[in-house]
Amino acid sequence: MTLPPLSLYAHLPWCVRKCPYCDFNSHAAGQRADKRRYIDALLADLAAESARAAGRVVETVFFGGGTPSFFSAAEIGEIVAEIGRVLRLAENAEITMEANPGTVEHDRLRAYRDAGINRLSLGAQSFNDGSLARLGRIHGASEILNAWCDAERAGFDSINLDLMFALPGQTLEMALEDVRQAILLSPQHLSWYQLTLEPNTVFHAKPPADLPDEELSWAIETEGSELLRAAGYERYETSAHARPGARCRHNLNYWQFGDYLAIGAGAHGKITDEGGAIWRYRKPAHPLSYMQESESGRCDGMREQLAPADIAFEYMLNALRLTDGFTEESFSARTGLPWRFVAPCVQRAAALGLMESAPDSQWAPSAHGRRFLNDLQAMFLPEPPVYSQRPA
Repeated sequence: MTLPPLSLYAHLPWCVRKCPYCDFNSHAAGQRADKRRYIDALLADLAAESARAAGRVVETVFFGGGTPSFFSAAEIGEIVAEIGRVLRLAENAEITMEANPGTVEHDRLRAYRDAGINRLSLGAQSFNDGSLARLGRIHGASEILNAWCDAERAGFDSINLDLMFALPGQTLEMALEDVRQAILLSPQHLSWYQLTLEPNTVFHAKPPADLPDEELSWAIETEGSELLRAAGYERYETSAHARPGARCRHNLNYWQFGDYLAIGAGAHGKITDEGGAIWRYRKPAHPLSYMQESESGRCDGMREQLAPADIAFEYMLNALRLTDGFTEESFSARTGLPWRFVAPCVQRAAALGLMESAPDSQWAPSAHGRRFLNDLQAMFLPEPPVYSQRPA
């Protein structure tokens, strides 16, 4: 089994304010936001992760959160420099940082570019001030434009815009206008995804009364995707649209079942060992617990080896998000499992019109399968264990 590409995810957990729809491991900044202590813990964690890397080349780095731009360019630069010192970073490594327009005034974006960030992901979410207010965002449309102009002046030639649809009170025209505004900026990459009510969020506990229904949401997605296609964007994943050559390499590594190291509070990692076993691990979620464990040298994270059925499911969970799908060969190469392990499920999905085949043993979700992606993915869930009935 050939080892897959390797990435690194670094989690920076603080935000100015927690948004009501957000289920990420993020925490409102305050007196608890001891950035110096957190960076020291992160660097100690990084040193420990170098053993997992075992000398492999790291192809991509992603700073997520939280709001990474809550940290200064000098602080981000310190982390990037240590990553380059401790790990074998590819010469052409993609290094992405998420930034919210409401926090980038902390440092001009040129400083982040000089610190080693070469790809920027701006969390716009909408260009409608009313929608932004209902989402709990701390910025308005004018701040998005200011941040965009600052990014271009800084020399970023790889910029992603995050945009959401099916927002409270949003009509079809409002959603399409957001897409048109994004196209006018001509980003290299656009992440356009539907608002979902995730557990443990304010919106889940108290759902907005005027969310678009399923039919309107589908109309928004269909017509918006056509606008993006006509503007030269290729939809290569459920929520990802890119200009030619501008696909996000870091996210592609997730979707193609690559390996990734993880540092930071609540960060999740996946690693394939030399024997072909696949391991998942995660770091303590709360920043304080994470810092304490890192300082004590015990931040190895909770670790588990994946069983074959779980490996197959996780592969499909990711690969079925890709418009081009996957090949039978890539399935076996990344999982270490024979194709026959999932072939019956694939054939059943194809018979239901949810998947379709292409030359060279390639499989992809059909248009019908993309609309009902959750149902398609669920077909590959491991069978629950069967317990024998015995008297107590």
